[in-house]
Amino acid sequence: MQLKKLSSVIAVVILVPLILWAVAGAVTAFHDGPLGVVPGGPFSSGKTSPYPLNWNFLAGRNTLQFQTVEPPVARTIAFVVVDGRLFLTSNMQGINSWYKRWPYQAVSNSEILLRVDGQVYEARLFRIEQGLEIEPVLHAFESKYNDSMGIGAAEITEGYTWMFEVVDH
Repeated sequence: MQLKKLSSVIAVVILVPLILWAVAGAVTAFHDGPLGVVPGGPFSSGKTSPYPLNWNFLAGRNTLQFQTVEPPVARTIAFVVVDGRLFLTSNMQGINSWYKRWPYQAVSNSEILLRVDGQVYEARLFRIEQGLEIEPVLHAFESKYNDSMGIGAAEITEGYTWMFEVVDH
C-alpha cells in the first residue's frame, strides 16, 4: 500500500509540471513574442526598421527579444554590445543541450528578427567558434551580468557554449 501511495505522489510531482509546461507552451505559441523567459509565437507587432549602424543604443538593457524565422518562435535573451557589435551566447551543456533548439536552428537558417521598443530589425546570426572577439565578448558578459561564469575561450572553441554575432541580413 505504501509503495502505491509513493508512486502516486511521484507521478503527480512529475506530471503536473509537465502538463503546466505543455499548456504554457500551447498558450504562448499564439502570443505576440515571448512572455518573459517562456518562448512565444512570432512577432505580430512592431515596425520594420533599417539595420542600425551600431547597437550602442541598447546600453542599459539586460535582455532583448529575438525570433528565429524558421521556425517562427520568439525568445528573450541576454546579450552584450562590444564596440557597437551585438553578441548572444547559449550554454549548450547539461540539461540545456536537450531543450535549447534555437542555436541549431540558427545554424541551419541564420535569419532572425530583433524587436526593441516596437522596432523590428531583420538580421542574421553568425556563429563564432574562434577568433579575437571571444575574450572581449566573454568579459563583457561577466561585467554586465556581474557573473563570473567561468567561461573561457575553450568553452566556445570546444562547443560547450555557442557564441553568435548579430549581423546585417
